[in-house]
This record gives sequence, structure tokens and C-alpha cells, in this order.
Amino acid sequence: MYYLESRKESWWRTWGRETQPQCSQRSLIGLPEADYPKKTEHEAVRIIPSCVLRSSPAPKQAVPARRIMPLESSLCGEVAASSAAPRVPRGKRGGQQALHCAVCEKEFRFKSILRQHLRVHTGEKPFECTFCQKKFPRKGQLATHLRIHTGEKPFECMFCEEMFVQKAHLTTHLRTHIKVKPFECAVCQKKFTRNGSLKLHLRTHTGEKPFECTFCEKKFAQSGQLTLHLQTHTGVKPFECVICEKRFTRGESLRTHLRTHTEEKPFECTVCKKSFSASSALGMHQRTHTGEKPYECTVCKNKFTASSSLRTHLRTHTGVKP
Repeated sequence: MYYLESRKESWWRTWGRETQPQCSQRSLIGLPEADYPKKTEHEAVRIIPSCVLRSSPAPKQAVPARRIMPLESSLCGEVAASSAAPRVPRGKRGGQQALHCAVCEKEFRFKSILRQHLRVHTGEKPFECTFCQKKFPRKGQLATHLRIHTGEKPFECMFCEEMFVQKAHLTTHLRTHIKVKPFECAVCQKKFTRNGSLKLHLRTHTGEKPFECTFCEKKFAQSGQLTLHLQTHTGVKPFECVICEKRFTRGESLRTHLRTHTEEKPFECTVCKKSFSASSALGMHQRTHTGEKPYECTVCKNKFTASSSLRTHLRTHTGVKP
């Protein structure tokens, strides 16, 4: 004989009660189809043997022991053990076990996500760029990197229509329009739109220059500065103007140069409304309003608004002629 059981009764019979509910539904044998209980929004109907409902009490489920799953790195062959611990039943995934990284104990639901996480520890980078052979641990990172080669910029600023390769770059750029600078220097209280900019700025106070040239041992505060400096030794200028074929060491320099052909001036002073083709030119101009002079002579302590003005001034001390 068979009976009807609601979803609620089924859940309590399996997980919630020590004694199972006795079936109070009618037998389906001999009932016309119109008299069968209907499936409602909150109740799923299924037919089960009546002997199961009449049994009592329900047996307690044994807790599975913690198990170890060996996951091997395809890069170095190192085997990293991950463990699977019991997981609390949740919806249709009741009884699913959570996976734990054996290195940092971080928890994951799926084995594929755990394998991806393990590359943080093993250093494995299976996704390689076909243009420059640079490697990445995740497929999404490779897809983002490929936009550098293809020129694709899917993220557009709603204010100035400038395009960006990554959404994070657009988010940072938007702060220049809404004037949000959440990162503040603890030494001089100067504020920045990016945390990375703050870290670079702090080196002006500490004097830290961790990036050293392998040719002349000159040191730099930023890796980008070192890259540009190396091109003075190698003579490489990878960025070429498609209009006049002039070459540049930096992509930003090429973009600024292109505005001399288009006469575009997207950077506007909020005080006097004067426009500039480069953000650096706008920044220098704004100091005429604020009176800021960030460049100081180490000899006479005289201050200047532009680094070029400081370099020119230093020649009065050194006697070097340009």
C-alpha cells in the first residue's frame, strides 16, 4: 500500500524529528484520479511505501569522517592534500560536503574552484598569451590581458566617454569626476583616488626605491619608471603614431601625442575652465590656483610647481649646461 507525503513531512522525517510522523493521508488504492491530493505551491507530492512511514523511531545519520583529497599540480607535480568535511544540508544540496585547502584551510564548495585556488600556493600559470607568452593562473585574467593586444575597451565613462580595458580602471577614473579621494596620506594628509597611488606617494616620504636598473644600478620608486629607464639603454620605442609614425616609449605618451592631431583637450580646470590635452598638464596648471609647490631643491630649499623647473634650477648649483 502507498501513501502521500508532503515535502514538510519528508524533511522532518529525514532531518528534524527523532520519531517519524504517522501518515494521516488516505490510501490511493481505489480512488478516482480526481480525488488525488494536488501538488500546491508549498507542497510537493510523492508516493512512498506505507511501511516506511510506519517505522519509528528514525535512525540517526552517521557523521562522515573528514576525508583527504590529493590534488596534484600539473606544473611541478607537487601533491597538495585537500580535505572534505561534513556540510549542513541546504535545499536540494542536502548532505554536500565542503572542501578545504590543506595549505590555508579556506573553504570551497566545488572541487574546480579549489583547484583554481591551489594555484595561488603552487604558482601554476596554465593560461598563456599567444602574443607575448605571458602566463596567468586564471582564464579570466588572460582574457583581460588580451585586450591590451586587441585594443578592446568595453568599459566607457558616462561623463567624458573615455574607454577602459578593465571595470576597475573605470571605477577609479569615475572618482576624478565625482571628486572622491578615499585614500589619505598619514604624513601630509594628501588624498588619492587609488590605494596604489597612495603607496607610491608614501615612498616620497620614506625615500624607498626598490626597483634597480641592471645596467647602471640607478634605483626607482616605481616599476614603471624602471621600465621606461631601461628603454634609454635598449633604445626600444614600441608605440608608434599611425599618422606621423613618430615613436614613443610609453603608451600614454602616444595617446597624448595623438591629441596634437585631433586637437582634443579632455582635461578641464574646474576653476578657470581652461582645457588641456594631458592630465599632467592640468595638474601642473591647478597648482597656479592652489599655490602648491611639491618640488623642493635639496641645496637651498627653494620650491617649485613643476619638476622641470626644479631641474633647471639645479643647474645653477651644479653649473651643468643643457
